[in-house]
Amino acid sequence: MARASLRSFGAAVRSFGNAVGRRGTAARTLLRRSARPGAPGDPARRPPRRAAPQRRPRVLPELARERRARPWLRALGLTAVTVLGAWLGLLTVGNVHKPVGPMDTTMTLRPSIEGGTRINVAPLGALELESHTAPLRLDVDVTRLDPERVGSLVDRPETIDGLQDRVTADVESGTRDLAVRSSLAVVLGATTLGLAVYRRPRRALAAGGLALALLAASAGTAAATWNPKAVLEPKFSGLLAGAPSLVGNARSIASDFDVYQKELARLVTNVTKLYDAVSTLPTYAPDPSTIRVLHVSDIHLNPASWSIIESLVDQYEIDIVIDSGDTMDHGTAAENSFLDPAAELGAPFLWVRGNHDSLTTQQYLREMENVHVLDNGEPVDVAGLRIAGMGDPQFTPDRSVIAAGDPAERASGRALTEILRLHAEAGRPVDIAVAHNPVLAEEIDGAVPLALAGHTHNRKQHDLPRGTRLMVEGSSGGGGLRAVEGEAPADVQASVLYLDQDTRRLQAWDEITLGGLGLTSAEVRRHYVDDPLAEPSDAPSAQPSPTGSAPSGTATPDAPPDTPSPPAREPASTATPD
Repeated sequence: MARASLRSFGAAVRSFGNAVGRRGTAARTLLRRSARPGAPGDPARRPPRRAAPQRRPRVLPELARERRARPWLRALGLTAVTVLGAWLGLLTVGNVHKPVGPMDTTMTLRPSIEGGTRINVAPLGALELESHTAPLRLDVDVTRLDPERVGSLVDRPETIDGLQDRVTADVESGTRDLAVRSSLAVVLGATTLGLAVYRRPRRALAAGGLALALLAASAGTAAATWNPKAVLEPKFSGLLAGAPSLVGNARSIASDFDVYQKELARLVTNVTKLYDAVSTLPTYAPDPSTIRVLHVSDIHLNPASWSIIESLVDQYEIDIVIDSGDTMDHGTAAENSFLDPAAELGAPFLWVRGNHDSLTTQQYLREMENVHVLDNGEPVDVAGLRIAGMGDPQFTPDRSVIAAGDPAERASGRALTEILRLHAEAGRPVDIAVAHNPVLAEEIDGAVPLALAGHTHNRKQHDLPRGTRLMVEGSSGGGGLRAVEGEAPADVQASVLYLDQDTRRLQAWDEITLGGLGLTSAEVRRHYVDDPLAEPSDAPSAQPSPTGSAPSGTATPDAPPDTPSPPAREPASTATPD
């Protein structure tokens, strides 16, 4: 028993010793390795300890509250970037060019507080409709009238019956195209700006998605507040402010649309008859030695004037067309395309600058074929005549410059007189001098036999003290776009001058007067050089009847027996279409 106990105790001691030996061996091995230079345990080989990460400073409670409040600031910034980017996208690519009936239009969505629809008809003005209440406004810009589509309406008035359906279909198609294009525009604009601001694709995509959501919400609001009766109560601005008094109340037009269509067709028919009347006016039967000059003035952006001038050139076999200025209204570059028909009238077009024509207008005309600009007294030889002129020294649409008035006109007239006398002394006298303002033209008395002017919209002729005959033309545009401002439309006036080819002196002239806007009268009066002239008067010319009835015919007295130059011809008459 005791022997067994001793054996157990010895085994335990041996086990403990073995364990201690193993620990000692491991310790010695570690000490040996540590004692060798360059050993892994050597301090020289120990890798540098990594710098302990800097602890973030403790956040004060006030800053912690501010951090918790920043999400709404970030949301506000994202919203601002989204709205700005969407607006830039709409301005850049968010418009649709669409033909609507006879018009070419550009449709665009614009950010707005009140919403609604704005129809811009440059340069007449604008039409505003309270069509909806939403943060988006629909802008429709009428860029131009297509001549072919308008011509088809004039040639076939019966097609007006289907014009309403065609316009409705065009507007619906344009609205669909505008919705798709505007969606792409706002997403593209907001995403691009978001990427530029945040430089994170996720934020940029969030801005694009938010822009699309805002557009959809605005469209839903517009649809919910759509007012189909808004077209019955339009608000006019610009020259269109006179439209209700001219075309009648929009509500009555809508309620009696059948009657309106018939009246519109009748109006188109009457315009056609007016052109027919112009084409059949009695013409002077000149002999081969006669030069025919058409004098027009103060068109003031009336597009119908070009058709009338072209018809007169054809029927009277005009050799030269002289325009004594104010062809434009504001002289802007945007108006320049209005002048394009001047190169295709069938006769050379001579033009002098008026106080509503700018140097931009003048330069545009200089670059056109078959057009001659008269300025600074430089003569132009056309069809056997030598013609010179001086542009108006004033440009009155420029409100930044105070108008110099008549003194500036007289100074330019005296300068032109000196130039004309120099040409005469050099053996190259000028036959006709052209100016816009009669005050300027009166200063050249005695330097030329004939002077032409405009400006007053009041036709008159008289002989100046030193022998120059001054002929002032009325408005060949019926007052132009301003015709809608008066109670009655102004006449369209032009004159045909007959000059002897050998002497280059005036023999006779025809005064042509057409009914103004909506009227179909056409009258011609013939005068001879030896006819007594009335004293010049500043009274305005008589206005035609606003009812649309043609005035009674007026026969010009026959030529006196001692009239030497013009051959016999029929007396003047008045053409009055039914």
